[in-house]
Amino acid sequence: MTVAERVDHLDEVLSEFITSVGIEFNKLYNSQMRTEAELRAFKEDTQAFKQEMRAFKEEGRQQNREMNRRWGELANKLGTLVEDLVAPSLPRIVQEVLGQEVIDLSVRRKRKRADGRQQEYDALAVTLETVCLASVKSTLRSADIDHLLNEELPAFRTFFPEYQPLPVVGLVASLAVDDSVLHYAERQGLIVLAIGDQLMEVKNTPGFIPRRYWTRTLRCGNSCWTRQTRIGPYWRPPAPS
Repeated sequence: MTVAERVDHLDEVLSEFITSVGIEFNKLYNSQMRTEAELRAFKEDTQAFKQEMRAFKEEGRQQNREMNRRWGELANKLGTLVEDLVAPSLPRIVQEVLGQEVIDLSVRRKRKRADGRQQEYDALAVTLETVCLASVKSTLRSADIDHLLNEELPAFRTFFPEYQPLPVVGLVASLAVDDSVLHYAERQGLIVLAIGDQLMEVKNTPGFIPRRYWTRTLRCGNSCWTRQTRIGPYWRPPAPS
């Protein structure tokens, strides 16, 4: 074979190789395009599925809230709002807000003194460090908060002296709470509860720290008296002298 024939043969082989590579490249390109199209379709389907799931979850939450609201209205009519909704929620809420485990839970706690006076509290949740006193109203008003602060909390130590060493945290609970009442209660350091996704839920603003209420004994000469004191959560009474 002459040099010219060899050159012509190489041209033919090179031309066939280029043609073959081009065909394979086109196949690869088309395959890549199909893959990208399939990925786009898969991504769109995934996004649509996520949106459907979000809508489904939101619908479920709304149905749950509506069911709890109706249950709350029924319990209120039957006079069992405390027993059916508030008390079962207190251990979870105390753990959530205070990080403490409830070791004693009582509903409609009533005590009568020898002088005939008596006092009843809707619910008490006791931990090793705190007493949580709950006041429950079907419709919560600012006057109810004042009554808790000025009447129920100051009287608590008199009727339940066994809890003298522990601070008291106040809670108010209702089916629903007006924003103005919520803000007023929060300024007084009270935990505010209302109907939510999990029976009762905390309505205070994120980061809220409830106020601890102590009773301090004041001395002046040979006389002494007690005073209800509202102090922040990190204050502790001085050690007895």
